[in-house]
Amino acid sequence: MTLAELSLEYRAHAQALDLRICQLEYLLENTGSADRRCQLQDRIRMLSVMLREARELAVFTERYYDRGYRRNAKYTI
Repeated sequence: MTLAELSLEYRAHAQALDLRICQLEYLLENTGSADRRCQLQDRIRMLSVMLREARELAVFTERYYDRGYRRNAKYTI
């Protein structure tokens, strides 16, 4: 698998995560239980972190070989 192909996989995962976050936000708006709301907020927070990282990795892998691309220090050694 090439980095370009891997980038497409990260983008697809980011899209799936974004969809799930939207679904959970809809449930959150329509939930009255305080415990359930807390659970949903925690889940949304966790998925939001995963979404951000998937998007960052998609950019990192698709531009890895571009000359002059300033890599995210978070993903370099």
